[in-house]
Amino acid sequence: MTQPSEIHGATSVTVHSNVVKASVTLTGAHVAPVVFTEAGTSVEPYSLAPWQPGEIAGIDPLLDVLRGDFFCLPFGAQPDGPAHGEPAAGDWNVTNLAEGSVTLHLDAQDSGASFDKTVSVRDNETVLYQVVTVSGLSGAFNYGTHPILDFSRQRPGSARISTSPMRWSSVYPGIFSDPAIGETQILKPGAEFDSLDSIPLADGGTIDLSRYPAPAGHEDLVMMVNDPAAGPIGWSAAVFDGYVWFSLKDIRSFPATLLWISNGGRTQPPWSGRFTGRMGIEDVHSHFHDGLVAARSGLLDHLGISTAREFDAATPVSLRTVQGVAFTPAGFGRVASISMDVEGRIALTDEAGTTVESAVDWAFALERS
Repeated sequence: MTQPSEIHGATSVTVHSNVVKASVTLTGAHVAPVVFTEAGTSVEPYSLAPWQPGEIAGIDPLLDVLRGDFFCLPFGAQPDGPAHGEPAAGDWNVTNLAEGSVTLHLDAQDSGASFDKTVSVRDNETVLYQVVTVSGLSGAFNYGTHPILDFSRQRPGSARISTSPMRWSSVYPGIFSDPAIGETQILKPGAEFDSLDSIPLADGGTIDLSRYPAPAGHEDLVMMVNDPAAGPIGWSAAVFDGYVWFSLKDIRSFPATLLWISNGGRTQPPWSGRFTGRMGIEDVHSHFHDGLVAARSGLLDHLGISTAREFDAATPVSLRTVQGVAFTPAGFGRVASISMDVEGRIALTDEAGTTVESAVDWAFALERS
């Protein structure tokens, strides 16, 4: 067990097992760096911003500490309060700290809710378990996770991105990157697609975003809605050299996944064109990043897709996610399936039929009633 210390410029607490070391900032409860280790090999998939807190004047607390994964409620803008809500930018208090687990608490003024977030790790599992319990919240709200992965050290196109089956997928329908402030996007606004390997471009043709990093110079967003017929747990996977990062979620809690492709398309501070090769693989209950008002507007009701959840102040809700890595043999390709047929283990199979297994309590992801 460690007391708070400065990590990448932010006051943080750290938990560890014999194979994972994870740090959590007190501002915004951002989780990173996270080091996963197996047989003497260590990897760090989560992004740290190329700036440190306090380095750039005038930016909000979320961007000041930006790193790894954090929880947002609401997801995006809101009429009164910070973008992504106070949980992503407010000051959390540690209520319990042990060697393998930390619980933090936040009372949010914007939503009136209380949040308890627990981040835990277990011996012999290269996995990060997180649960955010929301109490005292009334009304319809959107929310989501925000894990940002760093592919900037990967060879161009060498990482492979995939998800469990989706029933609807679309590029953001409006202007995601504003050229008036020096931003660039390349995907065709509002274009629907069936596969990450063929997403329409604004200038014609398609791009394969299952292969990453793509050439730098753009900032884009896509949303994919899970197919309930594929089962209660949805997954995402990113294959790096030597390992695969994965996430598991209950699709009732998080019915959609956003891909925030942040690849040098923002030239204004703090980005300054240097935030390249990053991708947010974000599990949400939201309408893209459009914020609270849009989420409550039911813009996808005609497709039977919920973009906001109704909360009751008398009933706490615990939102659970599982993220981790599995180390892979050379040549392991894009993940085609993640099976959860055995309690406490998952099997990841690539497109060529190669399978790796990993110790994971996948049932942790399921929302408790």
